[in-house]
Amino acid sequence: MRLLALLCLLVLATPARAAAPEQNYLGLRDRYIAKFSKAKESDEIYKQHDAALKELAGVLRGLVGPVAIKGLPAEGRSNVDTLFKSDIGFGHLDGLAFASEDGKTRAVVTTTALLKHWLREHRDDGVPQESGAAIKADRFYYHAIEDAAFAKYAELPVTKPAPAGAAAAVLGLRGNGDLKGPPDEIDVVAIKDDKVYFIVTSDAVKTAEIPACQKVWKQMMARKTPQDAMAREDQAMDAYTKCFAKEAPSQSWYTAAVKKAQSQLDLLPLR
Repeated sequence: MRLLALLCLLVLATPARAAAPEQNYLGLRDRYIAKFSKAKESDEIYKQHDAALKELAGVLRGLVGPVAIKGLPAEGRSNVDTLFKSDIGFGHLDGLAFASEDGKTRAVVTTTALLKHWLREHRDDGVPQESGAAIKADRFYYHAIEDAAFAKYAELPVTKPAPAGAAAAVLGLRGNGDLKGPPDEIDVVAIKDDKVYFIVTSDAVKTAEIPACQKVWKQMMARKTPQDAMAREDQAMDAYTKCFAKEAPSQSWYTAAVKKAQSQLDLLPLR
């Protein structure tokens, strides 16, 4: 009996385990989302919103730690750029965002815990739930960093530094309209220990249409089924990008695309 009482005292005297730092951040973020999504928009609310984003960026800096990416600023802002649920771009990947002066190169750095949480939040968007699969999926690049849609055209083989646990590079096209055309954006993601690095470069490489894939596109669009024009175009786009991925290694621009992807990976602090 005395032993049981002693054990109870020890349990009561032991402080509760602190919540994971990421959970503290997510709790703060979600409280702000609830606040601003219900608020009537006004100049004062916009000021409070900007202050909230700055506060979240400060918390993220504590989570992520110092970041040094060649050619990018040392201090990042929050990649979550809106806390209004109704805004276009709501739900970007939680992390610190960096951008070059010309805006062509952008990066996001986050933690593996925040990445896993974000993947769960975007399960219904078709984003794979395993991080290794997610960083190769077009849906990840669609939702994580930009407001514009993204079409993946090909994976690019990169050599990851030994300390990194995973790395992937994709070639694609981003925009708010037609996503069929010569892809020019290269996105690279690498995971090292508990950090995730995501770097994007637009106008990264000059590519060209592939005649064999153009033929596939025309054949698919000439079909009478499905009758719904949008569904038929989606199927044609899927066949077209699959053809592009297959044919890309034989194209004259492919070596330059792979080299550019490797150079992006080499900008990250992975060694």
